[in-house]
Amino acid sequence: MYARRRHVYFAMMGTCVGLFVLAWGVVRLWSVPAAVAMCVVAMVIPPLAAIVANRRGPEDRWWDDPSGDPKSDEWWDELDGKKRR
Repeated sequence: MYARRRHVYFAMMGTCVGLFVLAWGVVRLWSVPAAVAMCVVAMVIPPLAAIVANRRGPEDRWWDDPSGDPKSDEWWDELDGKKRR
């Protein structure tokens, strides 16, 4: 799952860079407002790419990982009703 999120992130960021380059390298020769609109769209992509890259999937088990502190883990396991093995 991590690899798919990474590929989507890089595709989105590549699209962002491509929009900027196309906007000011090619499109501005015909229409400056269209180039500005392309840059506005490209400006929205990086935050969305970060959200996509950092979201957790249903199979990502991050909430029940041990913290490394035995006393804290024992306390949380007691609260969750788990028996430590």
